[in-house]
Amino acid sequence: MDTCAAEFEAYTPYYYSTYGDETSGARAGRRRSSSSGGPNRIGQGIEFDYCCVHASFALREMGFETIMVNSNPETVSTDYDTSDKLYFEPLTLEDVLNICEQESENLLGVIVQFGGQTPLNLANGLAEAGVPIIGTSPRSIEIAEDRKLFGAMLDRLGIRQTSGGTAVTEDEAVAVANRVTYPVLVRPSFVLGGRGMMLVHDETDLRKYVRDAIDGATGKATHPILVDHFSKTRPRWTWTASATVRRSSLARSWSTSSRRASTAVTARV
Repeated sequence: MDTCAAEFEAYTPYYYSTYGDETSGARAGRRRSSSSGGPNRIGQGIEFDYCCVHASFALREMGFETIMVNSNPETVSTDYDTSDKLYFEPLTLEDVLNICEQESENLLGVIVQFGGQTPLNLANGLAEAGVPIIGTSPRSIEIAEDRKLFGAMLDRLGIRQTSGGTAVTEDEAVAVANRVTYPVLVRPSFVLGGRGMMLVHDETDLRKYVRDAIDGATGKATHPILVDHFSKTRPRWTWTASATVRRSSLARSWSTSSRRASTAVTARV
């Protein structure tokens, strides 16, 4: 535990872990929650850092002791006044479970939804180990990030989406691309910020992309790869704005055609 070399009392103890039989982690009587974030570099993933910080502030206002887990000291979420405790630990399942064990007394649960892809990937493992997940459930995370499950949800809701499909093998990806026509945009599941995304113009490049993404032992990707048609044409937009001033209603429409626009904001492709 780092307390500024004991020169003065630290407002937020910074904890580091090691293997052994003793611990200097102080326990508290208040209900506590843990938030995992990072590791994010300066200028990258600022929204994750922002969300973790404000989640900590909100929980503190509700009377909870807050614990932050982040291995990057360059982020705001690791500032001394952001949380009650800070663990400078890598966001691996082993390390976070060790922290949960150390802080198990009155532990309300762990928030993983704000910290980016790294903590999101821990959701299932934490839940299987019996750690309560606060906020977005592991099942909801899976539906949002598994390309096949997310597409199926949009279909059930009747929400239009770009023509495409999912694949876990080379041949499946080629079949989808041939159906929707090239160029196609290929993306893996369980990634944020466009990581691993590629615009593919032919079958040769598509097969290379899928080979790099799949497990060599099984010949299949762990999670579905999304293959979407990439349109080079511009969409046609129709905008309608409405406002009410005292007793009179005013409406004005901007349209790319001379036809009357609808009374709701619409987008036509």
